[in-house]
Amino acid sequence: MKTESIRQAFLKYFSDNGHTIVTSSSLVPGSDPTLLFTNAGMVQFKDCFLGSDVRPYVRATTCQKCLRISGKHNDLENVGRTARHHTFFEMLGNFSFGDYFKEQAIKFGWQFLTEVLALPKDRLWVTVYEEDQEAEDLWRELTDVLPGRIVKMGKDDNFWAMGETGPCGPCSEIHYFLGSDTSVQSEADFLLGDGRYIEIWNLVFMQFNRDTTGALTPLPKPSVDTGMGLERVAAVKQGVVSNYDTDLLRELITIGEKLSGKRYVGKSYQPKTKAEDPQYDIDVALRVLADHTRAASFLIADGVNPASDGRGYVLRRVIRRACRHGRVLGLTEPFLFKIADRLVELMAETYPELGSSRDKILKVIRAEEEKFLTTLDSGLSVLTKEVRAVKERGAKKLAGEIAFLLHDTYGFPLDLTQDIVKADTLEVDEAGFQSAMETQRERSRSARANSSDLILQRAVKPSRTEFVGYDFDEYESEVTGLFSSAGDISSAEAGDEIVVIAAQTPFYAESGGQVGDTGSISAANGVLEVIDTQKVGGETIAHICRVAEGSIRPGEKIRLMIETGRRARLRANHSATHLVHQALREVIGDHVKQAGSRVSSDALRFDYTHFEAPTDEQLHEIETRVNAEIRSNHPVVTDLLPLEEARKSGAMALFGEKYGSTVRVVQIGPRSRELCGGTHVRRSGDIGFFGFDSESGISSGVRRIEGFAGVGAIQNWRLSQERLREIASLLKVSERDVPERVRKLLDLVKQLERNLERSQNSAQKAAGDDLGKLAKVTPSGVTVVTSVIAEASPKQLRELADDLKVRLRSGALALGSVHEGKAIVLAAVTPDLVERYHAGSMVEQLNEVLGGRGGGRADMAQAGGGDPTKLSAALERFESLFGSPPAAE
Repeated sequence: MKTESIRQAFLKYFSDNGHTIVTSSSLVPGSDPTLLFTNAGMVQFKDCFLGSDVRPYVRATTCQKCLRISGKHNDLENVGRTARHHTFFEMLGNFSFGDYFKEQAIKFGWQFLTEVLALPKDRLWVTVYEEDQEAEDLWRELTDVLPGRIVKMGKDDNFWAMGETGPCGPCSEIHYFLGSDTSVQSEADFLLGDGRYIEIWNLVFMQFNRDTTGALTPLPKPSVDTGMGLERVAAVKQGVVSNYDTDLLRELITIGEKLSGKRYVGKSYQPKTKAEDPQYDIDVALRVLADHTRAASFLIADGVNPASDGRGYVLRRVIRRACRHGRVLGLTEPFLFKIADRLVELMAETYPELGSSRDKILKVIRAEEEKFLTTLDSGLSVLTKEVRAVKERGAKKLAGEIAFLLHDTYGFPLDLTQDIVKADTLEVDEAGFQSAMETQRERSRSARANSSDLILQRAVKPSRTEFVGYDFDEYESEVTGLFSSAGDISSAEAGDEIVVIAAQTPFYAESGGQVGDTGSISAANGVLEVIDTQKVGGETIAHICRVAEGSIRPGEKIRLMIETGRRARLRANHSATHLVHQALREVIGDHVKQAGSRVSSDALRFDYTHFEAPTDEQLHEIETRVNAEIRSNHPVVTDLLPLEEARKSGAMALFGEKYGSTVRVVQIGPRSRELCGGTHVRRSGDIGFFGFDSESGISSGVRRIEGFAGVGAIQNWRLSQERLREIASLLKVSERDVPERVRKLLDLVKQLERNLERSQNSAQKAAGDDLGKLAKVTPSGVTVVTSVIAEASPKQLRELADDLKVRLRSGALALGSVHEGKAIVLAAVTPDLVERYHAGSMVEQLNEVLGGRGGGRADMAQAGGGDPTKLSAALERFESLFGSPPAAE
């Protein structure tokens, strides 16, 4: 049964049973800012389940295209390496919005699988939530599922929730046994979780509403949300082990075989070296090409274009990852667009957007391939050399600076570098990468600012630019000035960095803490990327641009278009700073004054005057008040008033801002009223949510709050939740028990440290006893001890030397070890010998052997950084220093 037939059979079955067939929504969720991509069938129905969207139907069925490549649902690293992981996949689902519930959902699920698809019942298993006795009874009463095939599972496996609060409920999963011997099936065998039993359908019964306390209240209209992976059920129905062996994906793999001349075996799923299994890398690469081509094609069809951030960055990394795997197959010319062409042929009938976007899909993929392939060889050469050097050093991590070099110079996304070095069991120093990235950003900002200042200082004749960005996101105007670092210019061509001045603009120039807008300018024969907007010469707004294509000339008509998504995030963060300011004054005191701010699209920073750190309780109260004002959804009211009148009305002036005779007053709610020329949300509710990131002191009497608003706040919260879940998983406790578990672990660490210290003291004493036995009298009559101590730190050597000096009473010693890959040596003499033998002078002679550096006092000295292989020779040199009796006086 082909994949297309299964898809149609599913939709027809549920249509015949009173469900409305609803077309798949876009991969880009239009009304859900919390999601980067549609990742489940229920996404387009979320508001139906919440009761805020009433449709003309109460039963629906879909085949939803999904992408799981971000957030907690990120399968990218596993794609190609397992039998069932994908980036893009299709989810079959049936939904009830307060209509039928468990009884009918269970009937539908069992009937479709056993009668329509005719799956053998002796291979089917069902799981139920351990507290959902109702579902278990219904499975027994309504179906002929075999005895012993209903397994009770815990909350982690069989209880679904939309979020921490809101609709939730138990679920039942249907699993299929893939093994060859059906007689081995048992509950114990099922619970092994070794991959022989795969989940093919999940029936979610949205039965409760969970509040902030965790209490569950029955919903007035319980609903049903189900999901069945089309690729999985196709693999089952077609009798193949892997999703990649199903008809659609296997067809794409075949194109990859023809293009590369490599044969696909499809049995290599365990990571192996080329020597162990040369087929493994070939199979992985061909699977990646099939999966990534499908994902890239659907993304482009849904309006996503390659970019350096957001959804566009995800598309770019998918294409580039596929290119890199193509190189494994020996493909050195653009090829991915050819597989995409076949993909469109195969799926355009089901998804018409593929057919209508065919030319765009092929052009975008080919252009991105060509762009990347020009630098891929050079980048791989650099990476191969660096990986070899890391392995020769015996290290485990590739330096972050190297990963950034590959990103910045050769276009390697971080995850691509990580993917490549994983084959050599290496990791990438992510912290070092991010540090290098931030340094580059600062350098770019500084260079851009310096370049812009030079241009504007030399060339701009100040003129007033009319700002229309309060009301318009795009606007038609005229070029009134065009400048480069050489001064006034008559034209600019592709690749030129220039400044454009227009008569009117919707672009906000950086001021009042709000960063400048970015976007694009379209001219008759060219397109410009606006990378920053600054105000100069009083009322002149300068667009700092790069000519992306074509050309531009003064006097031309142009269309200026801001990056609206970025502006929306800026508005949210800017309006949030006003509410933070007001809350600070209300909670801490009206002595608080703004001392600076920076509002970007990603976050906000607010500096304020205060003499001490606020308490945790005060910060919590400030955050609570800000979010209360957001939820109140106050209209944001702006007035143009004479400066003095505005001040008399109680409006607060912003730090460092220069005001004209007429000012703009922004009021958010009954208490926040400030002079501000920046852009703001229409209503406070548009901010969405605010959360602190940090609070710290930056100078005497000045403190700084950093936080997030809107989408950034949600993303930051989700990241925090993911980290908490990861920590809870590592600790094997629930999320609420993490703090207590960490406290216990810290107590355990302290106890272990005390035990270790006692053990080290005992070991040191024993070592001292053993070393004392090595003492020998040199020809000069001095008792000397020399020894190499395994893996000792400088501190441990000093403590051991002090102990030995007491034991020896009179003598000299030299102890060596290897610490962090370098030789260290310590020399010491007892007090009665310091006038005859200077430890510091002796160490200098040992350095001549070791090649290290160091010195010290007469009684004890230390050297480090030398060659570990020369430690024994250095200790022999130490002994030779006592080779002759001291001269007679």
